[in-house]
Amino acid sequence: MDSTRISYRVDGRKAIITLKRPEKRNAMDDVMVNELTLAVVAAGRDPEVKTLLLQANGPAFCAGADLEHLSRMSKFDLEENRMDSFRLANLFRTIYELRKPVVALVNGPALAGGCGLVSVCDFVIASEEKAQFGYTEVHIGFVPAIVTVFLLKRVGEARARELMLRGNILSAAEAKEIGLVSLVVPEKELQKAGEQLLDELLTHNSLTSMTLCKELLSKLHGLNLADALDFAANMNAAARMTPECKAGLSAFLNKQPLKW
Repeated sequence: MDSTRISYRVDGRKAIITLKRPEKRNAMDDVMVNELTLAVVAAGRDPEVKTLLLQANGPAFCAGADLEHLSRMSKFDLEENRMDSFRLANLFRTIYELRKPVVALVNGPALAGGCGLVSVCDFVIASEEKAQFGYTEVHIGFVPAIVTVFLLKRVGEARARELMLRGNILSAAEAKEIGLVSLVVPEKELQKAGEQLLDELLTHNSLTSMTLCKELLSKLHGLNLADALDFAANMNAAARMTPECKAGLSAFLNKQPLKW
């Protein structure tokens, strides 16, 4: 994949996306948003890929919007702002709805749009010493509108209100306490922790099962009780018919080892 803001490679059954603008603190512009979207779509379509890792070069994970892009954005008319906003919304939705688990390794500050990237990943592993998190848009008269859709799902309304209205910055430990981060490890163990989690997902879990779990989590929210139970029951029945479920049940019942 020919990219200038990120790198994309497949290692075994893992797709690895690396933000590579360390001189800009991996800040996002329209080019990076487009490259990230294309890379995530590629990972989703690749039948050899089972998991996706999102990481970053340099001391920051992602500092939000690029200053040059912010300067251009300040001169956009309403339609240009709408198109730019929809591109970011599409990126977040593409990551969130990817039919494969997504793991983020946060090595440093993830702020504003960078914290938005974190919010749409399935697992977030953070450096104990260096990772920071915050939706700081209110400090510049802006609003984290798009990520709010996903932030509410992740931490609930009370936490989301505080984060958005204060715009305060959290440590890795504080972010874990509210559910934004899955695991906090010392900086020197960050890569190892990511590899261990990916290996666990690769070797112990059925991709079909993880895909259906993600679909359940994505679609159940907002349904009334009756509709939610109908959808869940239909999903349960469909899951039983998949080849992976049949193979898994057979191995379990016959006490046979199973490698996914």
